[in-house]
Amino acid sequence: MHVRAGSGSEDNGHRDGTGAAGGRPEGTGEGSGGTPPDAVPGESPRQGTETAAGNTGPAPVRRSRLGRFLRNRTVRTVTVAGLVGALLGAGVVAWRTDTLPLVGPRPCWDSLDGSAMTALFGDRRTEVEEQSLRPDPEGQRLAYGQCRITGYGEVRGEERAARQVTVHVRRLDATFGTDSRTWPAEFLAANMAPLGEGLPGMASGMRAWIALPQSCTGGGDSGPAVVDAGRGHASLDLDSAYDPAERSALASAVVAVANGVMRDFDCSGAYPAPGELADPVDWTDADPRAFCGIEGFVLPDRHRKSLTTTRTVAGDGGPARVCEGTYGRGRASVRFTTVVEPLTANVFTRDLFDGGPYLRGTKGRGTLGTTRAVYEKDCRSGRVVFMVEQLKSADSRYRYTRDLLPAYVAAEAERIGCGPEKVTLPKE
Repeated sequence: MHVRAGSGSEDNGHRDGTGAAGGRPEGTGEGSGGTPPDAVPGESPRQGTETAAGNTGPAPVRRSRLGRFLRNRTVRTVTVAGLVGALLGAGVVAWRTDTLPLVGPRPCWDSLDGSAMTALFGDRRTEVEEQSLRPDPEGQRLAYGQCRITGYGEVRGEERAARQVTVHVRRLDATFGTDSRTWPAEFLAANMAPLGEGLPGMASGMRAWIALPQSCTGGGDSGPAVVDAGRGHASLDLDSAYDPAERSALASAVVAVANGVMRDFDCSGAYPAPGELADPVDWTDADPRAFCGIEGFVLPDRHRKSLTTTRTVAGDGGPARVCEGTYGRGRASVRFTTVVEPLTANVFTRDLFDGGPYLRGTKGRGTLGTTRAVYEKDCRSGRVVFMVEQLKSADSRYRYTRDLLPAYVAAEAERIGCGPEKVTLPKE
């Protein structure tokens, strides 16, 4: 019997975004985004010239109906005593879909049933590595556990890893700022959509997340405890990120895992399954008089040639609204984010103290940096964070943070019913 069982020293499937200060269990690896991307025939990145390794070759060979039935049931494997001891010591259990069907709990803390696995992996053979859920005592207790599922398919007669989904259960850091950059870049992105009413999370075909209830995991001044799932390389804007079926599968999976985690934590209640998500939003021509679709957000003349297109999070509501602007359809040059879910807004607390010169406003405050400006104020819904990030060149011709934050905050505050608000910039 062949068993793939890792102690977490391999690539985590996507970047944790927690930095060196914590947020990962010891031995879970750096997770630097080197996960083998999905082997999706014919799919190419939407930006730049970068391509995903392993995206070539024919589709996996279809198996018989009986074979597919057997392979879509994930079960515990039995192995030699020495290996069992090593796995238990590392807090990891290895699984395999083609062994002892219908025995044992479902993958990822008994949460993903056969239909969820089929939606994510089709008829591929899958293997699952799962950690027990417990706080990491040496990482500010930010990490709880990880579940990694790898799907295998046949390429030119040889079985290879074709798809991998990695699920993390963790608390986002609101004290040291270790989660304020990479995690939002992956999980507060403009190609995502809100999960729906009563579901504090978002999803694309490549990333999905949902915050666990504060009544279940606590909160206070800390960041939210979240379940997030990702596949492929976060920096590649692939067609599958916009695929409704891919997004629906990942959204349903992350909600199901969150319910499994809450059961494991002995919390009451459960999230409903997500409904139909809003249609994906691609790049469209920008309206300089209502940039990012925000009435009153007028783009200055000096930036109208460099910011000709935008894309915005699909659908209304949700924990955050994200809009990106660029020239043409390339990599985004600037990102505008409004975070209206108070616990998620806590992720940016460090930026408000150490992000640069202080900003003052009518009722809020913030900081102004070369590549990021962050502003917060209290609204009827609670704490709201407005953020402008410069993602490309920071030369003096494109001072997006300084030039655009005041107009963005004023227009967004009015849009969400939190205005009027006027931001005063520090002297140069």
